[in-house]
Amino acid sequence: MEAGGADAVVWRNRALMLFDRVAVPVAVCDVYGQVVLANPAMAAECGAPPGRLRGRHVLELFRPQEAGQVERIAEALRLRHRSRYQVSVCWPAPGGGERYGELTADPVSDSVEETPALLVMLRVGGERSAPEPEPVRTTEVERRVLALLAGGATTARAARELGLSRDGVTYHLRRLSARWGAANRTELVARAYALGVLTPGVWPPEPTVAEGA
Repeated sequence: MEAGGADAVVWRNRALMLFDRVAVPVAVCDVYGQVVLANPAMAAECGAPPGRLRGRHVLELFRPQEAGQVERIAEALRLRHRSRYQVSVCWPAPGGGERYGELTADPVSDSVEETPALLVMLRVGGERSAPEPEPVRTTEVERRVLALLAGGATTARAARELGLSRDGVTYHLRRLSARWGAANRTELVARAYALGVLTPGVWPPEPTVAEGA
């Protein structure tokens, strides 16, 4: 028995070494989809060390492109069907884009009665570039209000210089605050510089070139 146990440990270690060296992204999950073991290739696709994937649900890491696929697989596993299951998925790419491909799950166990584990393999289909950020849209009046505010103008002074009522200036400030999630005027000015609406390093503050209404 001792010799047999030692042999089992040796073969287990060899299997784990082979598992780690496989270039294809592979993971072993329980029947509910939680990761038990992942090889470095799979971990690289998730941007994490292999040990960090343990306990994560595979569908948190790879987003199914069709929810119905997952429901059909879950039902088949509950009925102990032992087919090969495929799910089209996408996930964040390391460079900020999005990759897409296919997860293949094979139920594996020592007997038909035993609850199976899932051997999950990932085939990378391709990568889509990250979309270009939408330009910040502000009107000419909004930019002028922000420039005056950044220069320390009060609502009353901004209203005089722009030919608006005080309520008119407040209206523009509220719209900008809601659009950018700014809690107060200081934060609103900071957002305007961060978004490129105001020109940095210029005094008195000036709007950048108009982006359009």
